[in-house]
Amino acid sequence: MTQKHEYWVFGYGSLMWRPGFEHVASEPALIRGYHRRLCVYSYVHRGTPDSPGLVLGLDRGGSCHGMAYRVDAIRWPATLAYLREREQVTSVYLEARKTVQLRQSQRRVEAIAFLVDRGHRQYAGRLDTARLLDLLRRGEGISGRSADYLFSTLSHLRAMNIHDASLEHVAKELAA
Repeated sequence: MTQKHEYWVFGYGSLMWRPGFEHVASEPALIRGYHRRLCVYSYVHRGTPDSPGLVLGLDRGGSCHGMAYRVDAIRWPATLAYLREREQVTSVYLEARKTVQLRQSQRRVEAIAFLVDRGHRQYAGRLDTARLLDLLRRGEGISGRSADYLFSTLSHLRAMNIHDASLEHVAKELAA
């Protein structure tokens, strides 16, 4: 008997709260070897080349709690095309297949994840708090303000009972 192949997508930022594609299942998930970080200069969605915003990247090291979405095989080509159009506007992410641990079913599945490309000109790396706050306050692009992106992401992380101390600290400073 042939085992049915499953198609999964791992979201760690806006894909958690606005996936934008049809899926047949979703489940909190953990990816190891990568962590969520505000490390991508946004030139389109949350900023412009002249006034960049800041968005999340999945960067090397640690682990990251997020959401995994299973997509029906018939919808997979259209979903992948959509994700590439959305996430790869400036090719700052590397599309990769990574193993994620589904938190409820405890299954390990292979999922598409978009990892930050450390060699890309939009990779911001580790920024000090003052620079983070400046970018978040000024950044605004076709999808809205960088600050709103941060607050919305945190709201959804909290709803999923995911604590991200780094993002919480930045949000607290931003709101002050």
